Amino acid sequence: MAARTNTARESEPPRGLESFLKQCPEYTETAVLDELRATEFARLGRLGHIYLDYTGGGLYGESQVRRQAGFLLGNVLGNPHSSNPTSSVATKLIERCRSRVAGFFNASPEEYAVIFTANASHALKLVGEAYPFSDGDELLLSFDNHNSANGIREFSRADLATTRYLPVVPPDLYVSDDTVERALSEGTGAENKLFVYPAQSNFSGVQHPLSWIELAQSRGWDVFLDAAAFVPTNTLDLGRWHPDYVCVSFYKMFGYPTGVGVLIARREALGKLRRPWFSGGTITVVSVQADQHLVAGGAARFEDGTPNYVCLPAVERGLDFIESVGIETIHRRVTCLTAWLLERMIKLKHGTGRPVVKIYGPENMDRRGATVAFNVYDAEGATIDHLAVEERANEWGISLRTGCFCNPGAGEMALGLDRDEIVECFTDVDARITLNEFRQCIDSKDTGAVRISLGIATNYSDVGTFLSFLDAFRES
Repeated sequence: MAARTNTARESEPPRGLESFLKQCPEYTETAVLDELRATEFARLGRLGHIYLDYTGGGLYGESQVRRQAGFLLGNVLGNPHSSNPTSSVATKLIERCRSRVAGFFNASPEEYAVIFTANASHALKLVGEAYPFSDGDELLLSFDNHNSANGIREFSRADLATTRYLPVVPPDLYVSDDTVERALSEGTGAENKLFVYPAQSNFSGVQHPLSWIELAQSRGWDVFLDAAAFVPTNTLDLGRWHPDYVCVSFYKMFGYPTGVGVLIARREALGKLRRPWFSGGTITVVSVQADQHLVAGGAARFEDGTPNYVCLPAVERGLDFIESVGIETIHRRVTCLTAWLLERMIKLKHGTGRPVVKIYGPENMDRRGATVAFNVYDAEGATIDHLAVEERANEWGISLRTGCFCNPGAGEMALGLDRDEIVECFTDVDARITLNEFRQCIDSKDTGAVRISLGIATNYSDVGTFLSFLDAFRES
């Protein structure tokens, strides 16, 4: 299939726009995002991109980059672990950014500490390695956690704690409230219990109830909320909800900078953690001869080494950018577009009457966000390999994602892979098999899906082009 040019796309009328606006009239209230698309994100049209991978990474506005460049050229910053003039400037900027992040999420400084990390994965590791698991303690995870959350089970197992999973149930991939209630009621004898779940699944887009936080805490659990896929298009109010730990990657919210995330932790919960090591910046005093050290308090105890002091001011500019638009405006737009997209995807049929796509997760906007996972099928019902779909999307200039998206539990349930056949592929624990070898081991089963995700710069034309792309798979 020949590549579609940007010029061709822009010359085509927005088919179905009138019908779309009748179905979702509130879309017109998000017109400010069309203005941003033409200014802050003009490079998308100029370079011919249809960007549908916001769960993989957000896009930065041009003004963010210009403001940060001007800031860097107009200042001299030094390593903050000193009191010299340039270090003092960097220290003040870091603390100002810390306060700005807390304010954005309405996290009371008296209740919460803001700890800068490399990304959300780093935040999960910080808590996982320091949580005081011991024999008889509990780790509870939902099936659709990101791998960085799944990895906490290695720390719990090393300390002889029990790890349990809450299954997601196809086809919607929800976790039933009854299942959560039962699981949280178990393990009453455990001293330390950690419940980890995503506010929004990065596989299916399912949004799990934030009310689980209070429910779990009322039964003696500490709660780690993975908010990385949720906060780019949804409001997280830590004055209303009070998880013990929350992780976010800023590049998923506003594209720039990468390499900076945050762990927002209740101070009481932070005091419970036992760090397995110390480093520069995390101690107040250390002696080699005496073999002793004294740890720093609060956030400093968890910020290993030198913070990313050059990039942290860009976080403030990113938050300014999001607030200038309004997270509710972004939410309204992607909700309208995702609802329209799901409806049209479901209606796509081959001449044989078979569906062109199968969606993994809710087929409407009930408890879901703007992330959609699916596979494409031919007229006889056979799966078209997700890698082949990605290759054809590349020809159209469409950026989407394929695989299991570092979310194996949701992928296994969605694709119908059972435990025995997966275990069979791991019988030789010393073997290092490639992904292709694993796929061959699974044989005829799918081992991945296609995922699209919408964000701040997505417009109706993007969705229309993507639907045209899917329609090209339809056989009459």
